Amino acid sequence: MSRAVLSLGSNMGDRLTFLQSAVDGFRPELVAVSPVYETAPWGGVDQDDFLNAVLVVEADGADEWYWLRRGQELEQRAGRERLVRWGPRVLDVDVVTVDDIASDHPDLLLPHPGTPERATVLLPWLDIDPDAVLPGHGPVRDLLARLATEGVHRRDDLKLTY
Repeated sequence: MSRAVLSLGSNMGDRLTFLQSAVDGFRPELVAVSPVYETAPWGGVDQDDFLNAVLVVEADGADEWYWLRRGQELEQRAGRERLVRWGPRVLDVDVVTVDDIASDHPDLLLPHPGTPERATVLLPWLDIDPDAVLPGHGPVRDLLARLATEGVHRRDDLKLTY
């Protein structure tokens, strides 16, 4: 059994619908879906705010590459184009962790780099797993305590169905 944490983001078009398409795409493997958060973009590219969420998924016989391929497939179905690094996107599916696997493969770094500094991932992750631990970094609660979170807003008016 493989268990993964996936981060979702969208800041183009009908953002909630794009997040929902990822939830629907992972439906057979879903364990938990976080509330939706709205966050300001980062990375130096002028763009609209993101909607973000986190999924926990499980599947027999799946490895880290399976989760990466599934996420990329859902991004492609949504029409994602990789034109500008850290630029706007209809759907972004990041593999945050897979079990306790560490990977330095350039196509799949695990845990996902930057996660310890991203409240956009840590806040929704804690909502669905209060005891979450980021492998190699410690409890998510402790990581989050070191971050500013004022730019990350929970949107209880927006719901993902599963």
